[in-house]
Amino acid sequence: MNSILAEDLLNQLVPPLKVTDSMEKAARWLEEFHVGQLPVLENRLYRGLITESDLIDQEGTDGLLGSLQLGFADVHVQHDQHFYNIIELAVQNKIQLVPVLDDQHEYLGVVTVSDTLAAFGRVPVASGQQGILVLAMEERDYSLTQISRYVEENNAKIMSAHVAQDEHDPYRIRLTLKLNTPNIARIIATLERFGYSITAQFSGAGEPSEDEQQRYDALLRYLNV
Repeated sequence: MNSILAEDLLNQLVPPLKVTDSMEKAARWLEEFHVGQLPVLENRLYRGLITESDLIDQEGTDGLLGSLQLGFADVHVQHDQHFYNIIELAVQNKIQLVPVLDDQHEYLGVVTVSDTLAAFGRVPVASGQQGILVLAMEERDYSLTQISRYVEENNAKIMSAHVAQDEHDPYRIRLTLKLNTPNIARIIATLERFGYSITAQFSGAGEPSEDEQQRYDALLRYLNV
């Protein structure tokens, strides 16, 4: 299996906040970058994540982030950890992004769930007699009935579907489909022919190891499919 590490997936579009930043700035950035959490640093050291609920609990927005009791201070990965670890942390803590630290425990950046999903699609994953597709599209283009027809034309069926808003674009969605077949090449070709963008695909061959199966199951729980 390919070894994709946390440092390979760093997302440079999601900036960190500082303990000297205001709560008003944090609220503005959470909205601007369409995320539910942002990392907070003191110099280069990671101190925790600021969340929308943290700010809602405050009476005003004039205070500084350093005055808050930040959560998720222990939720991070090292730069050389496998991206599976990011999936596990995201699932366990129900967060959209995971901070990445270097050997000196200084902040390097974050990896988002979307980045992790894309990485998951680049490695073979044993999934039994199932396949998973992740599609990205404009919200106005979403029609599960139409997509189901394209899938069924290739002798497959959708077992479950999960829709989530794109973390970076409020007008786009991510649709995750669990199919009753691991043979998804023709289905992908059909969907792409009709203009759908496939951002990740999961299907595998052979027997998974116990660790691989546990992590695969964790991903399915996160996707709710």
